[in-house]
Amino acid sequence: MPRPVKCRTICEMPKTLEFAPLTAWEEDELVILTVDEFETICLIDNEGLSQEECAGRMQVARTTVQKIYDSARKKLANALVNGLPLKIEGGEYRTCDGTNHLCSARCHVANCRSRIEHTLTKLKGENTMRIAVTYENGQVFQHFGHTQTFKIFDVEDGKIISADVVSTNGQGHGALADLLNEIQTDVIICGGIGAGAKNALENVGIKMYGGVTGDADEAVNAYLAGNLDYNPDVKCDHHSEEHHHDHDCGDNHECKHGHCGE
Repeated sequence: MPRPVKCRTICEMPKTLEFAPLTAWEEDELVILTVDEFETICLIDNEGLSQEECAGRMQVARTTVQKIYDSARKKLANALVNGLPLKIEGGEYRTCDGTNHLCSARCHVANCRSRIEHTLTKLKGENTMRIAVTYENGQVFQHFGHTQTFKIFDVEDGKIISADVVSTNGQGHGALADLLNEIQTDVIICGGIGAGAKNALENVGIKMYGGVTGDADEAVNAYLAGNLDYNPDVKCDHHSEEHHHDHDCGDNHECKHGHCGE
């Protein structure tokens, strides 16, 4: 009886699953690249890992990775040289749960987003407002681009119906706007924030209230009551090698210590 194939661990599903040439092609010319084959290309060719390191990430033997990688390279070469369409699907794989100590930041971010979306996005109703606050030790964290956690409030009929603290898992700056958008955030309350991050939030339609200090819960209650003290012209856009975390970038002046969310 043949030995069962061990599932290969992948960090996340590919963002794009199909590639096709501009010229006409026949359906039987489609090249199928399996998800685990794609993962070896991502880890070895894109991230620069050795086959041994790739094997550690995928939790299989190095010889297994070598076979998968060789197959993947031949398929890619066939598609590129002969102008054939490529589709990523199938294979023997499982998605990493983020507990492997060898996992990359890409893997941890993917799992962080998955957990956030599972616990928050599915719960948001049509009449629910979602408010995010940069959060640390109960206070409004003062550097948007370096916040480690958001406190997420769901509001219906002007009343808070739930609140959760979620990790950004190391993401920063403009990437935080994408994360907030993915979990359907309507409003962000924060301290200091740079022009780049402000533009990113504006581009995804999230209302920003910067320059806020003090207790995070009180800030949300003040917003709901219509008397939140914030600064619409808050700036935090001067960068230097040194950064003092005790500096208050939520004040009505430019941050002179940088790294505050550009």
